[in-house]
Amino acid sequence: MAEFDLDQLCDSRGFLIDSQVWNAEIAQALAAEEGIKLTPAHWEVLDLLRSFYLEFGESPANRALVNWVKRHEGADKGNSIYLMHLFPSSPARIGSRIAGLPKPKNCL
Repeated sequence: MAEFDLDQLCDSRGFLIDSQVWNAEIAQALAAEEGIKLTPAHWEVLDLLRSFYLEFGESPANRALVNWVKRHEGADKGNSIYLMHLFPSSPARIGSRIAGLPKPKNCL
């Protein structure tokens, strides 16, 4: 496992300062800080978060994330209950953090 210091890589809110340094090891470390062990279902949503960011230049809010997942993975996964199960309390904020993206604009 590569050596890195999340405190140096992240801002005061725990989001990566430079999304270009993001990789699977950093994602796993960020997830561990949230008490999350990443599964294939998590990685699927993380990939969708990153594709949303690439297409629109910002991290999605919760509603936009739900719609994006629904569009790409169907209604079974594109709903708030499914996403809350994976990323408790705020799927958009926590998912974006683990995906190495900026905090969504309208998330606290």
